Amino acid sequence: MKRLPALTAVFSLALLVVAPAAEAPDATQQQIQQVLAVAKEVRGQQTAIAENLEKMDAKIATIAESLRQARIYSSRSGGK
Repeated sequence: MKRLPALTAVFSLALLVVAPAAEAPDATQQQIQQVLAVAKEVRGQQTAIAENLEKMDAKIATIAESLRQARIYSSRSGGK
């Protein structure tokens, strides 16, 4: 997950370098704004993914604890 922001930055810079210098300054500025907008959207998505991952980890921990307790109660009652 930590490599994704670095890749986004490299991709953004690559797009800026590849843009032809012969274009009008307005078109270049427009491309820069588009790249920045995409980068901002990707950062937002990364944040949402990280939050969802934390929620899933918490739920998995809760389920694991419930299973552990169920096994303890099952072994005490003589079941298999």
